[in-house]
Parts: sequence; structure tokens; C-alpha cells
Amino acid sequence: MVCKKVLHSLCDYLDGNLDPRLVEELSRHLSHCEDCNIVVDTTRKTIEIYCKSEPMALPEDVKARLDRAFYEKLGWRP
Repeated sequence: MVCKKVLHSLCDYLDGNLDPRLVEELSRHLSHCEDCNIVVDTTRKTIEIYCKSEPMALPEDVKARLDRAFYEKLGWRP
């Protein structure tokens, strides 16, 4: 397995939806590829943190800027 395939399979791997043969192949790759280990670990931790957190309200000025940018991108007027 090459690093690009790890990235392509990452979501299914972390969700537990990857074919067992691919899990084995990916695990072998992770056993010697530090870069992919870092990506998998960081992604897993990010998902865990995100799932445990409460949504934060955007400050009004940020919301207004995002709304304005969104409308401009679509060519709409609020």
C-alpha cells in the first residue's frame, strides 16, 4: 500500500467500514510509515475532540462577514 491509498481509505478505516483485507494491508503500511501514522492519529484525535465538543456561536461580526462573502460568491443580494 502507498501513502496515497491510505489517505483515500482513511475515512472508511476510521469509521470501521473498510474491508478486512484492506485493514490488514493498511495496518502493515502503518507499521513502518511514520507520516501516515501521524495523519491517522491526528485525524482520529480531531474527530474525537469534535464529537465531544459543543457547538460555539459565531460572533456577530464574523457571521455577518461570512454571510456577506457567501452572498457575494453566489451573486445574491441579502
